[in-house]
Amino acid sequence: MIEIEDLETFDRLAANDALAGAVCQGLDLTPRTDILLRASLDGTVFLGCELAPAVKHAALDRGALVFPRLPGLPYHPYRARLYTVDELYDGFEPQRPESYARTLDARVYDHWQQTGRSQPPSILETLARRLHDHAITDALEERIAGRRVVAIMGGHALARGDRAYRTVAQLGRRLAREGLLLATGGGPGAMEATHLGAYLASRPDEALIAAVEQLSSAPKYTDREWLAAGMRVRERYPPAANGPISVGIPTWHYGHEPPNPFASDIAKYFANSVREDGLLTIADCGVIFSPGSAGTIQEIFQDACQNHYMTTGVASPMVFLGERYWTVDKPVYPLLRQLARDEPYGELLAITDDPDVAAAKILDFAAQRRPTGPKKT
Repeated sequence: MIEIEDLETFDRLAANDALAGAVCQGLDLTPRTDILLRASLDGTVFLGCELAPAVKHAALDRGALVFPRLPGLPYHPYRARLYTVDELYDGFEPQRPESYARTLDARVYDHWQQTGRSQPPSILETLARRLHDHAITDALEERIAGRRVVAIMGGHALARGDRAYRTVAQLGRRLAREGLLLATGGGPGAMEATHLGAYLASRPDEALIAAVEQLSSAPKYTDREWLAAGMRVRERYPPAANGPISVGIPTWHYGHEPPNPFASDIAKYFANSVREDGLLTIADCGVIFSPGSAGTIQEIFQDACQNHYMTTGVASPMVFLGERYWTVDKPVYPLLRQLARDEPYGELLAITDDPDVAAAKILDFAAQRRPTGPKKT
């Protein structure tokens, strides 16, 4: 099924009367009224498109499906692309941190809170959120198609400037320089460190050192200047043309933790369960687990379940960074070794204190894989 997500593609297909069976997503097609009234529309699907009244009636008469826009929403349920930092934080002024309240990210989070949080009473609201998350998944699959993906998991509480933060940032930079696409939960802490490393992968090593030092002025996401510090680093080091892609996958379920400003693409969801399972599913070259708490431990066993039952058709590495942490402080690794005994993914488990060893484990596996396109999440 052909997806039409921009007017250029629409015009090209319309010129050849090839709209039948296609999906038009989130487009303003009112200027194309005459074209649509003449076109063959059997099986055409219009998702949240702006259509003239005459076109709506004609489309339905000719066998098309029309999904209308839903009113009163600060978000677009039929969006065709992932979010960007510039889109989510449009209107934010680093010199006025309180200006975050007028950004799209803040307005959607406020709407999520005002409409029942995870249990909205309105069926239209639940429908709109599901449509939105479906659109995000579709856009995510298109964005990562043909790429090798590795995820790095870790706690949101990791402070900028900590040694572990620098280690994760260096690891993210190393993997990005090797051509892997980095994915995380998109939030602060270890997640931000991962994207910072990828963001600066095309710059000299000194840039990463300077950026971490600058960010350290607001070490926690609860600090008033946290987002402002990140935006100032982006001003100092603007996004590199044709730089590495990295995807943050956060959720408004944890909307009090804003997305970090260094992912090139942001797949933000309402449903946290869909977001977490999808993040692990796309990581076809493995997952590195840096120290974290309950959320990270949950992700460990979600990933183990995918590997144990081969739910994606292949097992991939699970690499634990921090030997004492994962064997003594949070003794997950010994249990996982026992669970994976005699299973194929048992050979893909590793634990180390050395980020170079962690990277090598992922890169060895990635070298054997040929990307085959998007994996359905």
